Amino acid sequence: QVQLVESGGGLLQAGGSLRLSCAASGRTFSTYNMGWFRQGPGKEREFVAGISWSGITTDYTDSVKGRFTISRDNAKNMVYLQMNSLKPEDTAVYYCAASKEYGRDWHEYDYWGQGTQVTVSS
Repeated sequence: QVQLVESGGGLLQAGGSLRLSCAASGRTFSTYNMGWFRQGPGKEREFVAGISWSGITTDYTDSVKGRFTISRDNAKNMVYLQMNSLKPEDTAVYYCAASKEYGRDWHEYDYWGQGTQVTVSS
């Protein structure tokens, strides 16, 4: 079992940067693929970025490619999402999640954090 706790959200102006962190508990963390998802006001949950258990493979939704970077440190049980050139449309609650599958479908993720709010003003 994996427990996840996100941190690093905040309020900032467009063009700014934030780094979200996700701390995982459990000795099996390194065997899980990890994803970042977000849910904006009145919107459905959407995939943002994913990283394989080894950290070798990453995936991004088109709207964040070139601006966001996902990474992980298995020795520290941490996953990160570096977000640059933030836009108002990036405003959402951001969640990290763990899955034995590697993909974009949130239904395949077994464990979720509580979320962290990111608000980008114009």
